[in-house]
Amino acid sequence: MDGVRYMTLEGWLLAAGLAVVLGLGASYLLDRRLPVGRTLGLIGLAFLGVFGGSELFGPLEGEQALSELGPALGDFYLLTGLLGGLVLMALAVATGRRAAAGQPTDVAQQGISDPPVARWLFADLRSAPLWFGLRLYLGYEWLAAGWHKVTDPAWMDGGTALAAFWERVVAVPEQGRPPITYGWYRDFLSFMLEHEWYPWFAPLVAVGETLIGLGLILGAFVGIAAFFGTLLNFNFMLAGTASTNPVLFGLGVFLVLAWKVAGWWGLDRVLLPALGAPWRPGALFRAARGPKAPTPA
Repeated sequence: MDGVRYMTLEGWLLAAGLAVVLGLGASYLLDRRLPVGRTLGLIGLAFLGVFGGSELFGPLEGEQALSELGPALGDFYLLTGLLGGLVLMALAVATGRRAAAGQPTDVAQQGISDPPVARWLFADLRSAPLWFGLRLYLGYEWLAAGWHKVTDPAWMDGGTALAAFWERVVAVPEQGRPPITYGWYRDFLSFMLEHEWYPWFAPLVAVGETLIGLGLILGAFVGIAAFFGTLLNFNFMLAGTASTNPVLFGLGVFLVLAWKVAGWWGLDRVLLPALGAPWRPGALFRAARGPKAPTPA
């Protein structure tokens, strides 16, 4: 046994069902209510616990894996899967009840705050020149990669280049290690390949890489562009392709964290104050809503 689980559809369904039950239960225990946003978040957290519990407890020095001591369905190991989900839900309920009791949940109030260098990097305009240079480098890499694909008929007309890539990475050699380590990701790519998703997926990748590059270079929605860049890097690495992806992924993470200041020397200097964020609308949306009605005396 190599410690890597390959869950079947039955296993995924069981894990998802267990996560739903645990998430609903945890949300109800907090205040006897089931608000949609919080409940969905807890279900997602429960799924991480359930999946991680089933997958991560491998054998120790040839001994039987802890996960295999209990029942299994579709290579989902119920004992440690349930344990992982329960642990995360117990922690979520404990911290949620702390907030409901009016106790502080901001760790800064416990005397644990960000170091000055973190505030300088991610919230101080004096760091903007640093991010400007990083943006140009990262943006050029993405633009070059995307433009190469956009101008290649093998990517834009039929997606044969992407199909060939998927065929290569999902193949399992008779000797040696396969390119993809995780069976679930190999199954995912195989599913897309078998259902011929590549004619539309390849242009999506090509255009997406180009837009990521343009967004980073122009400083437009830097955090969003960098996020999708790291998402692509992550998928390329899961497919067994290293190349420049680890470096680009690391740099992209920093740009995501610095989204407030990374585009100051760019279009975000205008876009972010005008549009704002989902949790705080910008000047453009506040103006569209009009002035607030006066509070009656």
